[in-house]
Amino acid sequence: MEKIKLRDEYIKLGQALKAAGIAESGVDAKLMVQDGEAFVNGAVEYQRGKKLYDGDEVICQDTKIKIVK
Repeated sequence: MEKIKLRDEYIKLGQALKAAGIAESGVDAKLMVQDGEAFVNGAVEYQRGKKLYDGDEVICQDTKIKIVK
């Protein structure tokens, strides 16, 4: 499980995918999210700008990401 430490109150889904190394660029992240490959807290998420807060979990391409404060 990859952990992403928050610097601010939240991180956007596209930024989290890039920070975890799942997406190489913002365009890659956008396409993954549009294709329904990202799950936030168990539900498919189609908004690349979805705000993620402490405790949220993301699964994309068999990689699990935990957002921590």
